[in-house]
Amino acid sequence: MGILKTILFILLFYYGFKILSRLFAPLIMRYFSKKMQEKFGAQFKDFANQQKQHAKQKEKEGEITIDKMPQKSASSKNVGEYVDYEEVE
Repeated sequence: MGILKTILFILLFYYGFKILSRLFAPLIMRYFSKKMQEKFGAQFKDFANQQKQHAKQKEKEGEITIDKMPQKSASSKNVGEYVDYEEVE
């Protein structure tokens, strides 16, 4: 009789856990996704603020700075050879 009670208890626990997990899993996932979204948003704001502060410290009033000069592309010079042709009927 003890084995039968144990097996029934295990089955009851298994199916109870299965039903409860289906009920509460969406709520738990929503909670964790909300927390992660807040965490990533805070990190993004911190990074943006650091970039703004770095730009303000680097730039002085009335001073002109050029961060990067555009490079001339070599591909426009060596595109290829143009061949003029006529259609023959």
